[in-house]
Amino acid sequence: MAEINNSVYTKIIEGDYGYVLEDVPHLIDYIPDLPTYHNPLKDNPAYAVVKQYFVHMDDSVMQKVVVHKDTPRGIHFRRAGPRQKVYFDSDEVHACIVTCGGLCPGLNTVIREIVCGLYHMYGVHKVIGIDGGYKGFYAKNTKTLDPKVVDDIHKRGGTILGTSRGGHDTTKIVDSIEDRGINQVYIIGGDGTQKGAAVIYEEIRRRGLKVAVAGIPKTIDNDIPVIDRSFGFDTAVEEAQRAINAAHVEAESMENGIGLVKLMGRYSGFIAMHATLASRDVDCCLIPESPFYLDGKGGLFEYMEKRLKEHGHMVIVIAEGAGQELLSENRDEKDASGNKLLKDVGLWMSHKIKEHFTQRRKMIINLKYIDPTYMIRAIPSNASDSVYCTLLAQSAVHGAMAGFTGFTSGLVNGRHTYIPFHRITERQNQVVITDRMWARLLSSTNQPSFLGAKEIAKAKKEEADAAQSVDDSENCNNNSA
Repeated sequence: MAEINNSVYTKIIEGDYGYVLEDVPHLIDYIPDLPTYHNPLKDNPAYAVVKQYFVHMDDSVMQKVVVHKDTPRGIHFRRAGPRQKVYFDSDEVHACIVTCGGLCPGLNTVIREIVCGLYHMYGVHKVIGIDGGYKGFYAKNTKTLDPKVVDDIHKRGGTILGTSRGGHDTTKIVDSIEDRGINQVYIIGGDGTQKGAAVIYEEIRRRGLKVAVAGIPKTIDNDIPVIDRSFGFDTAVEEAQRAINAAHVEAESMENGIGLVKLMGRYSGFIAMHATLASRDVDCCLIPESPFYLDGKGGLFEYMEKRLKEHGHMVIVIAEGAGQELLSENRDEKDASGNKLLKDVGLWMSHKIKEHFTQRRKMIINLKYIDPTYMIRAIPSNASDSVYCTLLAQSAVHGAMAGFTGFTSGLVNGRHTYIPFHRITERQNQVVITDRMWARLLSSTNQPSFLGAKEIAKAKKEEADAAQSVDDSENCNNNSA
């Protein structure tokens, strides 16, 4: 049974044993009797030898892998991939690509693979790039894209289309899409960008336009929920190793050497956590999800003194969003994308450490502060992310050609899926400090958790409440026949 909520156009399909498919919209939901076409991939020699290349319409991917024998089958998402029939004739397709928000390794790879996927797999020859983010739809010129133009852009960092924050004017954007005759829109960006994509889809649907809107989630911080990881994250963790290694070399070469490395992570400490686990040279990792304090018993300074006396040096990794509540004059200001403007916690921390040890404890220390954040996000993607970007881009192309719209292409439990916009914008993915991964980090660094009994109990309660909320949502879906 399918249930359509007209406010956000959600589609819920229910099956036996508690099966729930959170489906994505399709063009025929609001434009009935659309003609279908022969999928060009059937005649593509590259795919002639592939068995069962086309995805069955009933294929779905479950959100939770670990289940109990008596629990419902739970929430599923539609599996990504090419379909037997498509809803666009190749000659009629006029596609556009836009990148929004901050830079991230892999942006150019995604652009390249969307263009090449449309050209080589589906014979589409009208693809343009929107220059400068959302405002480029109505304020700037476009760029014609073809395989020759994008041939080697994956070797470069950044985005050849340019990017910006803010500038979202739904009416102007959809007017531009309609005026230009664009019928496929590929939007690459983070949660704010995907929220904008959802609004664009809703306006397109309200106008009854045959335009497919597909999102590719982008965030170097890995803070988008539901999906396994975001592209660029592996590259960021790998590149962070260089900074951590430099900090370690500096620290161990001097008396009471301290290497302090600030990594990206506005609200989520995934880069800092994974880089710390991968490095094995880090003595303390500080992230936004885990509060810490400096002075007193069990505080950071006490731990640092102990570590320096035992080893003579130490390395600290801190995420940019950690400890913001400790900084003075922490005003609630936001950038054009709605992100909270952060103070430089790394620079603040370096001053606090120097003040404590040199003025209060009268200890000689040699502190080196390294901030590689913009260097990390400006590099090309590594091999792992490049493959991931290719599959994300091709999945988005397959989905748009098959008539799906209002979706994000994402990896769920190792399978590529189509996820409704509202699921990947409903909250931010964060490190769970009562989970095994954070426990592994504490064991690896041997650092204190900086949490008292009350804080631990509170964290466990919040996690239990969140899990109960998800279970209640699934039960509600199961009972709403």
